[in-house]
Amino acid sequence: MSVLDHKIPPPIIGLSCAALAWAVSWLTPRFDFDWPLQAAAAGVLALLGAGLDLWALFAFRSARTTVNPLAPGRSSAVVLAGPYRFSRNPMYLGMALLLLAWCVFLGNPLTAVSVVLFCAYITRFQILPEERALLAKFGAPYASYLSEVRRWI
Repeated sequence: MSVLDHKIPPPIIGLSCAALAWAVSWLTPRFDFDWPLQAAAAGVLALLGAGLDLWALFAFRSARTTVNPLAPGRSSAVVLAGPYRFSRNPMYLGMALLLLAWCVFLGNPLTAVSVVLFCAYITRFQILPEERALLAKFGAPYASYLSEVRRWI
């Protein structure tokens, strides 16, 4: 267990990575590029990310379990419906898509480092500790879910 496990809310991590992407873009303007469908691509990615987040939130609400990522031990059910059929972490995937949308909008390929950092941080300090807590709480059914559904996509 690390001192950072479940300490910083994932949206704060996402916003921090978005700020990092903006800073990278601002500090490296020579790498900026524009392409005809850039805004449209960013919009589509943002809609996909937000839609996935809302779908996952609805699945949690339907299962009447906590959506608090800082307290996975308070979960009352393993959610297997909706987007949880193809990703164990659709809310984080949705956040990553929103961050990718921001990077596409900024038009600087160096900003992609923020998406990589987001995924790495969330995996290490949020997802892995969540998986340990849920495995301890739900046992074999959750272990089966872990073996059947991918962590991200």
